[in-house]
Amino acid sequence: MMKQAFGLTRDPFDRDVEPDDLFEADGLRELAARLRYLLELQGMGLVTGEVGSGKTTAVRRLVEGLHPGTHKAIYVCPSSVTTRDLYRHLAVGFEVEPENNRVRLFNQIRSEIERLALTKKLRPVLVIDEAQLLRNDVLDDLRLLTNYRMDSKNLLTIILVGQTEFRRKLAFAAHEAFSQRLVMRYHLDGIKRSEVQTFLAHQCRRAGVHQPLFTEPAANALFEASKGSLRLLNLLARSALTAAAFDKAPQADIDQVRRAVTDND
Repeated sequence: MMKQAFGLTRDPFDRDVEPDDLFEADGLRELAARLRYLLELQGMGLVTGEVGSGKTTAVRRLVEGLHPGTHKAIYVCPSSVTTRDLYRHLAVGFEVEPENNRVRLFNQIRSEIERLALTKKLRPVLVIDEAQLLRNDVLDDLRLLTNYRMDSKNLLTIILVGQTEFRRKLAFAAHEAFSQRLVMRYHLDGIKRSEVQTFLAHQCRRAGVHQPLFTEPAANALFEASKGSLRLLNLLARSALTAAAFDKAPQADIDQVRRAVTDND
């Protein structure tokens, strides 16, 4: 109904977004710049944000854009992995047969990182999503993985992506040594109020419509309801536009947004 009513070629608020179509909010642009700097440093960085802020999408966009001739990227999303599980993930990602013994497995990963960096001239990149789920012993071993030549050289870039609670976890004294390894920290707050109308127009252009489909009061109401979360903003905007189509309205207004919020409570 929504597509037919407004002449859309697709759902403008679906989650299937090509990297080049991702809306460039100010926070996402700054995050991208910081991540590129981290890749140059080849250190360990932390990206945090609330659920739906777009942090995982932004990091994956950067990693998917890395040239395979210069970087070897591995993406891990743990549910509750042990250190040995993490090493096995890395071994599989590096395309080597994992050793059974934990110590040999650790040395195997270290050797492969050195081989890639020093012989193949590739920069290994490890992305760990949902990092707030990592156990304390896993964090300790991640720190050890970055320790090469008595700290004189970095061979592995690690990007940790987690929810806000992970920052609070790292503030404890038990994680001070790990925190000191972080050369980049960035917290993604989500989209700004001033960016919402531009975001809505961007999404609609992706679906073939160039005239505004949301009034300014509707855009403000969407920001208030979503609190800047891109995921929730997409969900509510779709519901509001569907309601506008049902009402045969030319645009989604604040009344349709209120109904969308009620329907999604």
